Amino acid sequence: MECKNSKDINLEELKKQRVRLHESSFEPKEIYRGYADRSLYINLTNNEVKVKEISSDMKEKFTGGRGYGMKYLWDAVNPNTRWDSPENEIIIAQGPIGGITQYPGSGKSYVVTVSPLTGLPVDSNVGGFFGPLCKFCGFDALEIQGKAENDVVIFIDGDNNKVIIEEAPGECTNSHILAKTLTAMYADSEEDKMNVSVVSAGLGAEHTRFGILNFSHYDLRRKECKLKQAGRGGIGTVFRNKKIKAIVVKRSGIKGDLNNPHDLDTIIKLGIKLHREIYENDTKQCWMRVHGTTQLVDAMNAHDLLPVNNFQFGEHPEAPKIGKNSFEKIFDRSNVDGCWYGCTLQCAHGITGLEIKTGPYKGQKIFTDGSEYETLAGCGSNCGVFDPYQVSETNFYCDTYGIDTISFGTTVGFVMECYNRGIIDKEVTQGLDLDFGNWEAQMELMHQMARGEGFGMIVGQGIHRLKKLFVDKYGADKEFLHDIGMEVKGLEFSEYISKESLAQQAGYGTANKGPQHDENWLIFMDMVRNQIPTFEDKAEALFYYPLFRTWFSIMGLCKLPWNDIMPSDNHLTDEPAKVPEHVENYIALYTAVTGNDFSEEEMLRQSEKVYNLQKVFCLKMGKGLREYDYIPYRAMGPVTVEEYESRSERYDKHLKELVKIDPDGMTVEEKIKELRKYREAQYQTLLDVVYKRRGWTKNAIPTLERLKDLGIDYPDVVDVVKRFL
Repeated sequence: MECKNSKDINLEELKKQRVRLHESSFEPKEIYRGYADRSLYINLTNNEVKVKEISSDMKEKFTGGRGYGMKYLWDAVNPNTRWDSPENEIIIAQGPIGGITQYPGSGKSYVVTVSPLTGLPVDSNVGGFFGPLCKFCGFDALEIQGKAENDVVIFIDGDNNKVIIEEAPGECTNSHILAKTLTAMYADSEEDKMNVSVVSAGLGAEHTRFGILNFSHYDLRRKECKLKQAGRGGIGTVFRNKKIKAIVVKRSGIKGDLNNPHDLDTIIKLGIKLHREIYENDTKQCWMRVHGTTQLVDAMNAHDLLPVNNFQFGEHPEAPKIGKNSFEKIFDRSNVDGCWYGCTLQCAHGITGLEIKTGPYKGQKIFTDGSEYETLAGCGSNCGVFDPYQVSETNFYCDTYGIDTISFGTTVGFVMECYNRGIIDKEVTQGLDLDFGNWEAQMELMHQMARGEGFGMIVGQGIHRLKKLFVDKYGADKEFLHDIGMEVKGLEFSEYISKESLAQQAGYGTANKGPQHDENWLIFMDMVRNQIPTFEDKAEALFYYPLFRTWFSIMGLCKLPWNDIMPSDNHLTDEPAKVPEHVENYIALYTAVTGNDFSEEEMLRQSEKVYNLQKVFCLKMGKGLREYDYIPYRAMGPVTVEEYESRSERYDKHLKELVKIDPDGMTVEEKIKELRKYREAQYQTLLDVVYKRRGWTKNAIPTLERLKDLGIDYPDVVDVVKRFL
């Protein structure tokens, strides 16, 4: 259902339309040292609801968060499971540190499912209040399986210890209205709205493969629901396919000791130290409290790393228009921001009174969450759009429709280039003029996705399927489309130019879920600072950082307080990219919460268990071998004459000094060919070294010895690996 304005909604009338399908009670349970040691399982096919105890083996091996999600999903599906199969699950889980209020960035949840884009297990992190509130209802994870016949709302009532499932035909589907509606419906007062959080996905998630989930938290000062996104891999598409309109959790009485940690005093001291660091250093470093991640637009543009016109170029003179200075003027900074209690980094900003120019909400002035870097680069520069208000509207509609801004921007950039090069025309686009910079056409594509019609429905299937369509139906050059279609394993690239960073190329290619930077972000270490010059150095970074970053996902932590704010003397340490003092903080924090002795080695080992299970999971689902780690050539180097000539001095120098070829007298096409041979060979060599460092075969398969050493050599895991060895 689509509705125009939240003011038109009659809550009592909506309640009358509800049909109750299930109601049951559960025993309350306090958290002990970060864990409830149980999960909530819901099957929508038969409305079964049960509380499941989490075994000591699962807790030891997979820790929490993404680890729990991967293990539950592994047990639920088989190699033939599709994203829309009833047995596919959506798991939302937190880790043992998640939910504490004393240390910045401790409100993250992790969502796991089989992706509609890749067919692989996908994980996505998200802020907002839902994860912590669900945990304090007494559950380390929420596991949803099956499909409802009609749209349902699931209500987890932590105040009265009940789970209720109701058919909900009347509520608007789009998230900015639905979150506000359900928050008002389930709260007892204005102040009580802070105790309610809503998970939803809008109309766009129903008709595309890259739907997102929005997790709400209520801003009491602004009297608005703010939304944070689990954005990657099409989780929202699965959500709507299961006929879930929303999941609502309510838990009152949030206090700083609800995690019942081992050593609250140490947690408080660690938090105070980081709070002080943020207050003293943020304006000397990244200005997150003022600019959020918009400052990355300027940084990436300055280093030729900002994707422009489908990743062809790395900088643009108009890029500052969608950078930090523009958004400093646009963001509403009249109130404190953040997405969980106690996070003084406050990077999540909002925009008040944004006047909408297109679509069903045209003419309305709305409050919306501010654009993050990935949205500005993907929906902005990558599509040739450099107006901050236009990109902000794109961001608003992506959020409320439930569409991933990264996949949307990267896919539209690809389609625009195909249109620009004559691979497709107006007959194919059904009349849309998809030149770079045509924001109105970009928005019409999105509105078509929400309406489930037109060329937008086709574009919403993602680059992987578009490439096949353009080849099979319109006679496009398959190899050229592979070179310029920025996807791996079916997932669209996040928004960084990796042409000059071999380590980042391999980071994108080897990422389990597809090319997302949350596993590896090594461009500055590799390209700008030259801190990892050899293959072995790069492989070590590609071993350490994916595991370190995985650790955040199993703990319930945000990565930004790790390295977007740093001690003032961090540059004097032996390994400044690791931010050693913060690593020590996390080790102490884990021990203070759980009471367990801990070390950096054990941190990596915890992550390695989860990471390798996910890798074997990819094998189980049919895409885990080396061939699936091959990236489009545009991620390695210049595909076209225009790309080469935009950096000809650099590339000519590369040919002379590295390839040992004199480019004088060569045509640009010849130069491209020779450079390509060299760079592709470098990439393959690095893969060999990376796989060896990870304990995998040259075909990217974890060895049985490595699985045994990690203690995850379960019979069904070993059986999968044996089929490929």
